[in-house]
Order: sequence, then C-alpha cells, then structure tokens
Amino acid sequence: MRRWLTCRQVLNIMVIFGFMLNYALRVNFTIAIVVMAKTLKNLTEGAGGDDLGNGTALALSGVTSTTEESVIAEEDKFEWDAYQQNLMLGSFFWGYVLTELPGGRLAEIIGGRRVFGYSMLFASVLTLLTPIAAYTNYIAVVILRAVLGFFLGASWPAIHPLTAVWIPPMDRSKFIANMMASSLGAAITMPICGYLIATIGWQSVFYFTGGLALLWSITWFLVVFETPASHPRITAEERNEIETAIGAGSKAKKPTYVPWKSIITSPPVWAIILTHGASVFGFFTVVNQLPTYMKYILNFNIKENGLLSSLPYFGKYAMAVLSSHLADHLRKTGALTTTATRKIFTAFAVMTPGFLMIVQVYMGENRSWAVGIFTLALFLNGAVTAGYLGNGLDIAPNFSGTIFGMANTLSSFGGFVSAYMVGVLTNDNQTYGQWQIVFWILAVIYIVGSSAYLIMGTGELQPWNNPPEKGAIENRETEEGVPLNQQNQNNK
Repeated sequence: MRRWLTCRQVLNIMVIFGFMLNYALRVNFTIAIVVMAKTLKNLTEGAGGDDLGNGTALALSGVTSTTEESVIAEEDKFEWDAYQQNLMLGSFFWGYVLTELPGGRLAEIIGGRRVFGYSMLFASVLTLLTPIAAYTNYIAVVILRAVLGFFLGASWPAIHPLTAVWIPPMDRSKFIANMMASSLGAAITMPICGYLIATIGWQSVFYFTGGLALLWSITWFLVVFETPASHPRITAEERNEIETAIGAGSKAKKPTYVPWKSIITSPPVWAIILTHGASVFGFFTVVNQLPTYMKYILNFNIKENGLLSSLPYFGKYAMAVLSSHLADHLRKTGALTTTATRKIFTAFAVMTPGFLMIVQVYMGENRSWAVGIFTLALFLNGAVTAGYLGNGLDIAPNFSGTIFGMANTLSSFGGFVSAYMVGVLTNDNQTYGQWQIVFWILAVIYIVGSSAYLIMGTGELQPWNNPPEKGAIENRETEEGVPLNQQNQNNK
C-alpha cells in the first residue's frame, strides 16, 4: 500500500467510505421500517412527527416502489402503530445531540482516529443487533437506536481534529469535502437496501450495512494512525512534508484546557454556528418535506422516480468535491485569501438557495420548476465544504472539534423545528398558499444565516487557539495551524 498510495490518500479513501457507511447506519432502519410494520402511517406524508432530520421521508419514498413488491412473511412484520414507529425513528436523535460537543472535545484530547473509529465500531455492532431488538419489543429498538445515535453523534466532529494533524492547511477544503460522502452513501444505500428487502428480507439490511461497517472499522484501525509521527509505514518524505506544513514538528503542545469564554464570545465562531444552523435547517426542510409537497401540491409521487430521489444526493457530493478543489487552488495560488474564499463559497452555498426559495414562492406550482429548484438548491449547498464547514480549522485548529460540535449540536435541532414548522402551517391545510409561507421562511433563514457569516466570518487564526497555560509564562512562538516556514519568516 505504501508503494501505490500515500498515507494521506489512504486516509482520504477511508474517510470517504466511513461517512458513506455512517449515513447508511442512520437511514437503514428508516428504509426497512417500510415493510417491518404491518401498517405504515404518517411517515411519508410529513405528518405525525416526522422530525428526524436525516432525509427519512425521501429515503422512504425512494425505495417504497421496490419494497411494495416484496413478499414478507406476516410473522416478520410487527404491530407497530404510527406513534411507536415515529418514536423508534426519532429516538436516534436523542443520543445524537448528546455527543456532538463531547465527541469533538474528546477527539481533541485523545485523537480523532480513536473517536471516529470506535464510534463506528460500536454503531456497527448495534446495527447487527437490530433484528434481535425488533423481535424483542419496540422499546428495545427505541433504546438501541438512541444508543446508536449516541455513538454516531461523536463521529462527525472527530474528523476536524484528525484533519488538523494530517492535512496541510491549503488542502483542508478538499479533505473536509469527504464528509459529504454521507450524501453519496444515502444515494447508494436506498436502492441497495430496497433490493435486499425485496429479495431476501428486511433483516438483510441490518446484516449488510452492519457487516460492512464492522469490516470498515477493523480496517480503519489497521491502516489509519493518530498522527504522521505514529504511523509505522509512512515515508520520511511524506511525514516531513505534513509536519512542515502544519507545524506539527514544533515544540508547541496542545492546550490542556478550553478557553470557553473566548470561544463563546468569538464572532467568527458564532458566524460558523449561525450559518451551519441555517444551512442544515434548510437542508432538513427541503429533503424531509419534498415528498409531502410533491404529493399534495403537485399531485406527483416522487417514489415513481428513483433517480429523482437520489439525484440531489449525488449532486451535493459532486458540488462538494468540485468547489473544495477550486477553493484550495485559489488559496494556494494566492488568488484569494482564506477569508475571501470562505465568504464567497458560503454565500454561494447558503445565500443562493435562499434566493431560489423566493423563486419557488412564485414558480413552485409548476412541476418542472419545483423539482428543478429543489434539486438545484441542494446541489449548490454542497459548496459549504469550501465555505464555512472547515472554517473551524482555519480560526482554531486546536479547538476545531469543539467548534464543530457546538455548531452541529444546535443545528441538529433543525430537523425537529423544521418538521414542527411545516406541520403547524400545513396541518389540515395543504395548500400552495401555506407552502409559500414555508418557502418565505426558508428564504429568510438561508439569507440571514449566510449574511451573519459574511459579516462576522474570517479565515484568520484566532489568538485564543493557543492560550497560555495556567500558571505558566505565555509562549506563542509556535502555534499549531501555522506552517513552520511561515513562522520562520515571521521570526526574521
């Protein structure tokens, strides 16, 4: 492997597949429940508490047409009513929101490799146990899904500390784009799980996704290491290149405490949090409520077109990769500063969908316009990887996990809030006029959120990234996140 691939390339490949499987472990139950329950109510119609924030409605609608034709034995189905089904589906986020912030901080302390790897390992085991839990009692599934969310919640912020020690600053946008492989995972998981259910049975979904994730977890610990210095197979040239670029070979040590006051009162941090919240809120609303809008307003069932169900996911990942490569190129060549790059791409990815929602207000009754606008909005949103998504690594690499954990914790509530909002506005009143209100709200949130970043965002390293140790003399000769060659130039 050393001959053909560098250690960073191996890390990139593992992270891509890791996030694909991460999402597969999240949505496999939402797909399987289509045939697990004898009656499926209120789950694809946006009613009854579909507040999952994980693309559930789109996932369900994308595979229903396949699974409807499957023959599932009655003894393999369960008497779950709508309340129980929504409880099982929603319980994932009970645990998920609890570990976003602790997971980010833990990764800063013990390393992203351990946190990401073990979260996926335990999640894969729990996935394999899902059929047993289902046959036991629906409460067992509720508990299992909550614990699954608990472990997977720590995985996302863990990638930022790993990036800080492995990826040179000018290549980090491309690496962060790997997180969007979750969208690719969703697009692939839906048809595969639909086929497995139709040919083998719903149990196979959990054995397949859990087994792959378990195999990935074992491979992760064999080929990925915490730092370049601890990697037994890295070449001297690659290690020197990485450590020179990020300053990892310096005398600087990671801070032993979190400067909470500085972080909480930092405008650049709040720029990331507010923009992330707006972006995720919009994404959840569009993805979760799209089948509902198509059914009631356009009289069009999206499940009839499997490609249409997956297209936004493929598009978002493609945009993430393309925009991130362009962003890093612009920064490397000096065409744009890091601050300008982050702001331009954030505006493109978050503000533009806001304007598209305004177009939707006036053109949304037309099938072609509605589908095109929704798809384009999700496609453009993929550029967040070149914008604010990796900005925590720019402003404070030592606390990038903590910052992302804060942002993702708050944004995770976006799924609940968006579903509640749409439910209140459209309950027993599925009219285009009510949906126009939804689009106006989305437009305002998208535009206000991105504007907050344009005003407060920055790509500059913050002074509190390397705070003085308590009781020690302040020493900032070297800071993680500042290249050694740049430090040397500053000392001249």
